[in-house]
Amino acid sequence: MDGPVRTYGDELAVVTVTYSPGRTLDAFLDSLNAATDRPVQVVLADNGSVDGAPERAAEARENVTLLRIGENVGYGAGANRGVAELGPEVGWVIVANPDLEWGPGSIDALLAAAARHPRAGALGPLIREPSGEVYPSARELPSLGAGAGHAVIGTVWPDNPWTRAYRRPEEPAERTAGWLSGSCLLLRRAAFDSVDGFDSRYFMYFEDVDLGERIGKAGWQNVYVPSAEVVHLGGVSTGKPEVSARMLAEHHRSAYRYLADRHPGPRWAPVRAALRAGLGVRSRLATRSAA
Repeated sequence: MDGPVRTYGDELAVVTVTYSPGRTLDAFLDSLNAATDRPVQVVLADNGSVDGAPERAAEARENVTLLRIGENVGYGAGANRGVAELGPEVGWVIVANPDLEWGPGSIDALLAAAARHPRAGALGPLIREPSGEVYPSARELPSLGAGAGHAVIGTVWPDNPWTRAYRRPEEPAERTAGWLSGSCLLLRRAAFDSVDGFDSRYFMYFEDVDLGERIGKAGWQNVYVPSAEVVHLGGVSTGKPEVSARMLAEHHRSAYRYLADRHPGPRWAPVRAALRAGLGVRSRLATRSAA
């Protein structure tokens, strides 16, 4: 496997990146108690919240630590900061959004799957929307052709073959995947460290795609574990119209970065230019629609 593999203990920690998470943080922490029988420490890597929710949580709960980053450095960079705060006794780290509710036993189910898959570097649960619908959280890595097809016509033809291939319908079976949703990941810390964590150039979006690809290339596996379930409530901090518009723009910037990084050099310059132009138009149209 690529990169240094450090030795860690077997303790468990949860890192969540907060940015004015509101009441969802209480639901996240309350449901965590039933998700595992193991003791768990929680690090709130705070990207500059102004609602007081992270401070209240840290004051009220003995197992919760507040890490004040002081500015919004993005999801991946915030998660990296949180993981870096953990001691060597922690060998298992969950990186999760603060707008999740944990299903009973969900973390223990992920840990049990990790024991069945000794090469698993990242494991992800089945993620449900509040409506009960299953979110496609375990996907294939996007190729240039499939990624372009999904990006260009996915909004007007959601069931197109490129989008179907990219999203890959959820199956009620434990399996490996190209990448797993970063909204909830159990990470073997040695694997996370061996690829230097998240790429902090991604402010938001595609940092999980990039991580999943690098974990696979380093010889680890991304494992989907549908026996573990969580509910993704939807973030308070990203629900405001002005924030949603910014996130749409970030999504398209990250998509370009991911595809451009994998097609470097003069040979691919025309393709990168076409990608930048096409994603730029799509971003402007999506942002106007959201506004």
